Amino acid sequence: MAASPLRKSKRRAMADINVVPYIDVMLVLLVIFMVTAPMVNPGVVNLPTVGGAKVQALPPVFLTIDADENIIVRKDGEPVQKLNPFELGAFARSQAEKSADQPIVLAADKSIKYETVMNVMSKLKENGVKRVGLAVKSQ
Repeated sequence: MAASPLRKSKRRAMADINVVPYIDVMLVLLVIFMVTAPMVNPGVVNLPTVGGAKVQALPPVFLTIDADENIIVRKDGEPVQKLNPFELGAFARSQAEKSADQPIVLAADKSIKYETVMNVMSKLKENGVKRVGLAVKSQ
């Protein structure tokens, strides 16, 4: 007699997941990480000490770019001269010849384009100024 197709089989589908292999893999990975972690050399950074820092001998020269893109040279807080972009190269060369280590701090109005500030910085660097910084207002 052939088995009828309507007859239910006594075998049921297994709906459980065997997690033992996953636990084995995780334990092996844990052992690998525990063995290799002490061998990894973290990056060591040698920080300078306070006693080794240089005292800045020369006061900085401030270049201010106002809202109309005029460049004003200030020394000791007082405006010394007004420059146009063509005179900036000659000014930078003369500053670099006087003292190569004197910093120049660039302050620009908030409305000035980033491109204008970067052009002034690159012009200073091209003409021999080694130390150029940006002035910001703290909040």
